[in-house]
Amino acid sequence: MVKTGIEGLDAMLFGGIVEGNQMMLAGGPGAGKTLLSFEFLYRSAKMGVTSVLFALEEDPQRVIANAKEAFSDFKDIDQLIKNKKLIIDGEDPATVLHSSTSGDNSSQYEFGKVVSDIESTIVATGAKRVVIDSLSVFDMLINDPVSYRRAMLALVSNLRRLGVTSILTAEMSTPERSKLRFRTEYFVFDGILIMYEKGEAEKRMLAMEVIKTRGSKHSFVTTPYEITPQGFSVLSAEELGL
Repeated sequence: MVKTGIEGLDAMLFGGIVEGNQMMLAGGPGAGKTLLSFEFLYRSAKMGVTSVLFALEEDPQRVIANAKEAFSDFKDIDQLIKNKKLIIDGEDPATVLHSSTSGDNSSQYEFGKVVSDIESTIVATGAKRVVIDSLSVFDMLINDPVSYRRAMLALVSNLRRLGVTSILTAEMSTPERSKLRFRTEYFVFDGILIMYEKGEAEKRMLAMEVIKTRGSKHSFVTTPYEITPQGFSVLSAEELGL
């Protein structure tokens, strides 16, 4: 098992992510997907494991700045980056999407180029923990549902071949659990973790739920969480012994 380092989340996952599995992390805007993924890599880097985040929607420096602002107690982010244990890389989404406007062949080429860049970085750095944030760029690149599903199958297959344990984020159209709809291609992944908001108006609460994990058991309890300066605080029933 690969521990995320987030105790409540590891309890929900009954110990962590199965090594070599590719986990889909989906949710509505503002749920904290990028921050949770960053903390996973940060905790891994602190354990001495080379970890890479590929930012496909934001400038890498912006990702780092946002993480420092949210996790003000993480004082060693710069040192981990300097030591090349925590690597924040990225592609300019505007350039990728602009280059793909000439047709399907161009879109497939750009998808292949981005994936190739990701693979090259993994091989060059020897990374064992990977985050791709987010799959929404690929969704915009490939409009045909069948082609998109094939592309996701190829991406997951390549990550498995490289022997990494990864989290891939995806934007969902709503933060509300009752309105969530799961796309067929989500089930290509070994695990699915959903982040959403519950409640109404001023009583809204952030919560997460494990939909599936291949190769291990997991919690079926919808679990509240908070984002604190010390990292994510996940109040899992398993951790509390409930």
